[in-house]
Amino acid sequence: MAGPRRPRADSGSRTGPPSRDDLLASVVVFLVALPLCMGIAIASGVPPALGLITGIVGGLIVGAIQGSPLQVSGPAAGLVVIIVEIVQTHGLAMLGVIVLLCGVFQVAAGLLGGGRWFRAVPPSVVYGMLAGIGVLIFAGQFHVMIDDAPRAGGVANLLAIPEALVKAVSPDTTLTHREAAGIGVLTIATVVAWLRFGPKRIRTFLPAPLAGVVVASLVANGLDLPVAYVGVPSDLAGSLNIPAMPEMSTVWLLLGPAVGMALVASAETLLSASAVDKMHSGPRSDYNRELAAQGVGNILCGLLGALPMTGVIVRSSANVQAGAKTRWSAILHGAWLLLVVGVFSQLLTKIPVCALAAILVFIGAKLATPAVIKQLRPYGMSEVGIFAATTVGVVVTDLLTGVLIGLGLAVGKLLLRLSRLEIVVEDDPEANRTVIHLTGSATFLRLADIAETLEAVVATRELHLHFDRLDHVDHEILELFRSWGDQHKTRGGRVVFDWDLFERRYHFGLGDDAPPPSDSITGRRDGGDDRDGGGPTPAARSA
Repeated sequence: MAGPRRPRADSGSRTGPPSRDDLLASVVVFLVALPLCMGIAIASGVPPALGLITGIVGGLIVGAIQGSPLQVSGPAAGLVVIIVEIVQTHGLAMLGVIVLLCGVFQVAAGLLGGGRWFRAVPPSVVYGMLAGIGVLIFAGQFHVMIDDAPRAGGVANLLAIPEALVKAVSPDTTLTHREAAGIGVLTIATVVAWLRFGPKRIRTFLPAPLAGVVVASLVANGLDLPVAYVGVPSDLAGSLNIPAMPEMSTVWLLLGPAVGMALVASAETLLSASAVDKMHSGPRSDYNRELAAQGVGNILCGLLGALPMTGVIVRSSANVQAGAKTRWSAILHGAWLLLVVGVFSQLLTKIPVCALAAILVFIGAKLATPAVIKQLRPYGMSEVGIFAATTVGVVVTDLLTGVLIGLGLAVGKLLLRLSRLEIVVEDDPEANRTVIHLTGSATFLRLADIAETLEAVVATRELHLHFDRLDHVDHEILELFRSWGDQHKTRGGRVVFDWDLFERRYHFGLGDDAPPPSDSITGRRDGGDDRDGGGPTPAARSA
């Protein structure tokens, strides 16, 4: 009897007008997204309007076609490091071209069914990537939070934090570092207090990041503090960063950053979609469709010169917790962003930059929390090591290199696990017999160990080879058994080994043209007695 049908991935599509639940959820998501869109743009070193444009496209366009109906897309903190490096290396004018190429790669990957492969990244690598990003965001935005310029590189930002602390408490009234630091601390304190003590019903409609920005803006404007404020053009169209088509020689140089951006954005999107699926019992995600939809969104953002987008877990979880039922909530949150930017843009100029940076400092600290180590420890210290290596790699080198370091270590761990082989030798000189028990995987990585074990067998011994606990045998090991068996016979020895069973169990499937097994190895396919190399001895049967 067939089991219960799994909800279709498209069952959350727009069928009819939005419900009251979706309307309320869209407002909550909008309030969460507004400060984050601007803060991530500022952290990336681009105008805040470019982050807002990405949020609008993520809602109105991607929200309507995405494969994860309850996921919310927009600019993500996880891409800040990549964007900063791109802007510093290639300039803001080339950002749109790289984002467009990133979108093309994502659409192609989605159409070719690549969505499932991005989900195969080990959790230790993903957590390490996010922790490294968190460290970089924390270190970079710490300087912005005191109205200072971030340094060039993550390590330089970390090393300059003590200097930033000195500036934050400096009595020099000609600088604004102390006032900005005060607003930043006030923002973080408000966020923490609101999360811990704020009434739950009110917190639903006034998220902690927005509460922190509101309080900081009221204090900064009320006291007329001389700190930096957000700059938003009155005309959104005037803030577009539409790229010019570069020459093909330049495009080739941009493919590397575009591929790196596509890999990170896709992995973050699909991991977020997987997490969102666990939060509700509604429609499941279609990962290939989601990947292609993100690609469409990034193509549009690239054409507009805006920031790249991903599916974002913070906004998506707020969407689910606020009671969203269909994709309408994601679509409408984009409409509210467009309304605010188009009609109330001057209100955004009252927001201190240090308050938005403080929100990013708080988010960076949460991403870099060592609590992840506690989650990974039950799976072995090797997972903790991969996490730590990925984190350090991201901070010290760059995001893509750090992830590749983590993936390399994860693959190395897998190879070590596949090559785990236990060899037990029992030698009985009185009976002139040696028994070898093999347990695990006999791969080419352990060829030398097996060869040394066989070569250590006394030349005249009768060898009983037990393989019933082997999980896998490489072809190279098979050839070693054959050649060594022939050599052992010429030295006056004998091997008791069920060759037919060995072949059947490990699917070598030798054809009729293959050479017959040597009579030094018992168990020929044509039968016969033990003395002639026929059926296996009792010892071989027990193997």
